[in-house]
Amino acid sequence: MKIYLDTCVIQRPLDSKTQIRIALEAEAVLGILSLFEAGAVEIISSDALLYETNRNPTLTRQQYALEVLSKANRHISLNDDVENRARQFTQFGVKTLDALHLACAEGAEADYFCTVDTQLLKKAKTISNLKVVVLTPIELVEELES
Repeated sequence: MKIYLDTCVIQRPLDSKTQIRIALEAEAVLGILSLFEAGAVEIISSDALLYETNRNPTLTRQQYALEVLSKANRHISLNDDVENRARQFTQFGVKTLDALHLACAEGAEADYFCTVDTQLLKKAKTISNLKVVVLTPIELVEELES
């Protein structure tokens, strides 16, 4: 099982858990990372993830994400195919960096793309030829346990 976690998902365990949704998502992400550490799932890194992570002004968050990404089973570099596919996603209203993440996930033949971005989740559902399942960390945990 190959999983692409977007930057917000990787960072979710570090977020303030004052809202129930955030607390549940953080626990789900930690569960996914535990499955990864146990070798039950594969995590994919990408140039887009590294770019976004390195732009984070908070050093602890940056270091945490880089540590997670350094253990990834596979890394996807940006190339013409990924960039062209990302352009297609932007036609559905997906923001440029999110489109690159989606295209990288497809390029890696990920089974799942995990995000906590509700706008991205909605937009992804409008893309009929999307080759990766887009879901939240909670939905992913439910899927992995079924």
